[in-house]
Amino acid sequence: HEAIPALLPLRIPQLLAIPTLVVLIWHIGVKQSIKPFWGKELTAFAVFFSLVTVGMPFATAPDIAINTWTSSYSKIAIMTLSIAWLLRKPGDFQLASWMIVGSGTIVAWIAISNRLAGIGLVEGTRVTVGREIGSVLGDPNDLSLVLTFPLSFAVSMAVTRGGGINRLIGAIAVIAIIWAIMCTQSRGGILGILAVFAVVGLKLVKSKLVLGTVGAIAMVGLTAVAGISDRSSGGAAEEGIDESAMGRIWAWTAAFNMAMAKPLTGVGLSNFIPNFWLYTPHWTGFNKAVHSTWLGVLAETGWPGLIAFVTMVILTIRLAIRTSRILAEVDAPVPVRVSALALVSGLAAFCTSGTFLTQGFTWPFYILLAITSAVSNYAKPFAKSEGEHPQRPQIRIKQRVLRPSETGTQNA
Repeated sequence: HEAIPALLPLRIPQLLAIPTLVVLIWHIGVKQSIKPFWGKELTAFAVFFSLVTVGMPFATAPDIAINTWTSSYSKIAIMTLSIAWLLRKPGDFQLASWMIVGSGTIVAWIAISNRLAGIGLVEGTRVTVGREIGSVLGDPNDLSLVLTFPLSFAVSMAVTRGGGINRLIGAIAVIAIIWAIMCTQSRGGILGILAVFAVVGLKLVKSKLVLGTVGAIAMVGLTAVAGISDRSSGGAAEEGIDESAMGRIWAWTAAFNMAMAKPLTGVGLSNFIPNFWLYTPHWTGFNKAVHSTWLGVLAETGWPGLIAFVTMVILTIRLAIRTSRILAEVDAPVPVRVSALALVSGLAAFCTSGTFLTQGFTWPFYILLAITSAVSNYAKPFAKSEGEHPQRPQIRIKQRVLRPSETGTQNA
């Protein structure tokens, strides 16, 4: 909705969240048609959410932390559980994939239109969406990372056999989303694209040498097409370590200093930017974003928060890989296999580009976690049958007493 300012008065997140919550309560409490389940990944999420919540009173600016928690992060927590429990049938996963890809394509086309019209450009060439209203998509780096999320589903739809319409929709979306990421001129976004295709390539291409060669060529080609060398910061005109890289180094140093100053709770949710000036080794006159999901979590939740977050990510990745393998082996319905492959590639893109971009407390990862949990629950019957090995046939040896005539001897 932030991509289209005219929709802001409708408050679409609240408009969708409230009915979703009502439907979930109705099906769980009244009809009892949905049985809530729980897994290790949801436990890890609950632990991290608790650490973020407990740390709010200890934030350097508690009002900022509480405002972010109430306006955004608490809703993310509710929707994470809702998505995990509501997706149960292949049709549910099909609808979710279409909505994710459709939304991503709309944002991509708006970004492309802005670039062609010269609207909302940063540094003269880098596209943004909704920058004038303070949208999270108003930063080209964050926009590129958000777009890698629907890209993973679009690529999975395009390469998974069994659905002609799915493959066509996926192919169109892939072209639009990659074009939009190129318009952001984000190096982290390019790494996200490569991560998505690397995971899918490992599944489709037998020769790892060919895959590596194509990947290297693609990296050079995408960098050239995106025009990163033409950027005013981080471009070819800057010698040595460019301004963009130095800005990240200063931000990362500030994040580490925050964690050392407040190791147990960090500076608090959404408190990195207001505290940047106090902890950075180099002050340029304005605050900076941390530009790293991992260090952002470290700075704002402390060392316990980072450990919990990394554990949550690892558990989600392992579950996604295992579930994708099981569903591929049993030839599960196409929508479920599309989601399973998209989750693995999407998580790979998140970890890769998230190292250079800030998305620790926004929607994409938590939606991936929720869908991973739902797909895993769908695959449980197949996982059980996989673990049941057929009994080996037992060879029975029957002794037979030979007659004297058969032994060649005669009785006396």
